Parts: sequence; structure tokens; C-alpha cells
Amino acid sequence: MRRTIGAARLDVGAVGLGCMPMSWAYSTSQQRGDRSLRTVYAALDAGVRLLDTADMYGPFTNELLIGRALKGRRSDAFLSTKCGLLVGDQHVVANGRPGYVRRACDASLRRLQTDVIDLYQLHRADPEVPVEETWGAMAELVTAGKVRALGLSAVGARAGRRRGSRTYAATIRQLERIQQVFPVSAVQAELSVWSPETLDDLMPWCAARGVGVLAAMPLGNGYLTGTLKPGMGFEPDDPRARHPRFTAEMMAANQPVVVGLRRVAERHGATPAQVALAWVLRQGSHVVPVPGAKRERWAVENARAAELVLTERDLAEIARLPPARGSWD
Repeated sequence: MRRTIGAARLDVGAVGLGCMPMSWAYSTSQQRGDRSLRTVYAALDAGVRLLDTADMYGPFTNELLIGRALKGRRSDAFLSTKCGLLVGDQHVVANGRPGYVRRACDASLRRLQTDVIDLYQLHRADPEVPVEETWGAMAELVTAGKVRALGLSAVGARAGRRRGSRTYAATIRQLERIQQVFPVSAVQAELSVWSPETLDDLMPWCAARGVGVLAAMPLGNGYLTGTLKPGMGFEPDDPRARHPRFTAEMMAANQPVVVGLRRVAERHGATPAQVALAWVLRQGSHVVPVPGAKRERWAVENARAAELVLTERDLAEIARLPPARGSWD
């Protein structure tokens, strides 16, 4: 199954591969490079096209890894990377200065060993720089032939006015501003069975304008795979160690969500992860889930979710699952 997004009809495939876990955030020790290379190769062989990375992952090591992986296979992949965040010893800061954007792009091209980046995403807007200035510098990269299309990463929704609600209203205002400068081809935002907030406002905005949605964390940081057990520990630098949904209490409370996904999966001879990804795919033809994976097995399993067609009964059953408990609000 293939999918195209944006006005430029970018061929991104149906399910992407989030490369971040191979070298950032989910382990204190980076995975061996050869294992990561095998994971990328397995994904490409399974029909995955979209490889999603960023200069900050590592930092820099993830792009170097993908550059190695794509030697001789560049035409098989749709390459997406990001700029706009700098990693310090204790914190991450945004940098949207035009000069930095140009330098960051050149550095990413070198690390990725390619002449062009298919999708260049602004990881976060810099509050000290008008977003139009940052976006204008990124647009110049398209004109220069270094980048094919531009996207915005807006991974998490902000708290809304109603207690417990979350909204992408601020992101939409930002998108409307930069759309006046240069077309937005894709927005990367969190979307999953247990984080469906994107459907309320951001998804309709993108659908009406032909903007693709790259669904980040479509497996709920691994919880929706059914392989994580309540009470299991996480390494200190793993973001789940600080996430309210990954306390032992909340992981136990959210088990009915996994049980429901497993029930649907059993009818299809599939896995809960594949059902979760198939649900994301059913949210629109402009939506592409980008699950992270460190191992070959998971990359291939995720890719095969594109073959799973959920029935109306399946969708109704998933819609009746209880909302996830535990949030940042």
C-alpha cells in the first residue's frame, strides 16, 4: 500500500519508520550500529519508504546511522529529518535563526550522505525568532534544491480550557502563519488509540488543505503493543520513566485498552500493535503512522499493519474502549 501526501504528492508509503529509538531517549546505552542497520534494511525490504530522523537524535548519531544504511539504497527511501533543537548537557533549546537553519541543513546532508532531503521539518519554533523568518530560511533550501518539501513537528497537544482537554489550537495558528510564506507539506503530531486529540482540530485543518499528517507515537510509546507490563521499570533517561501514564498504577488502569486491541487482533490473526496502526491508517488517506522500532522483528510487523483492513465492527469496538488514564494536565 502506498500513500502520497501534500500538494506535491510526496510518495511516503503507508507506514514509516521512526528511527529515534535506535540512538536516543529510550536507552542509556546506544544500540549496536549493525543491529540498527539490519532494522533499517528489514523495514525497507518490507516496503517501508519513510525514514524519520532528526539532527538532535544522538545528537547527530542517528543521521549518521541512516546515512550509512542508505548507501546504495537511497532511491528506496523517503528521507525526513528535522532542525531547530540544540542538545546541551542538561537541556534542549530551540534555535530558529536563519543562519543556523542553513548550517544545520548542510550538516544533515553531509551526515545523511545525500544531495537532497525529501522532507525537512522544523522540530520546534524558537520563541525568540518570528516563525516566518525561520520558515523563510527553510523555503530558501527548497529553492536551492537541497530540500524537496517542508514540514512542521508538533508532537504534543497543549492543555485546553476545559479540564482534561487538549488542543492543537496554538499549532494551527502557527501553521496558518507559515503557510503564507511557503506551503506546508506535512505536520508530525501524536496520534494513537489512546491519544486521539489530533482528530478534534488539527486533522480537519490538514485534510482541508491537503497537508499530510505523520502520526508520531502511534503505539503509545510502546504501551499499545501489549508487551509492557504494569510495574516494569524504565531506565532513567527513558521518557516513560517520567510520564504519568507509565506509573505502575496507570499502566494497570489502562490495561482494558490493550485487552480491547488484542480482542480485535485475534479475529484477524494480527497483533495489538498492528491493530493500533491500522486504526491510525483509517483516520484518513493523508495520514501515515511513524512507529519507532529498534529491532527487525518490530519494524517488519509494523510494516505489515498496512495489509490489515479493520471492519466497521472493529472500529466501533475500538471507539468504545475507555479513554486512557494519566496525563500531563
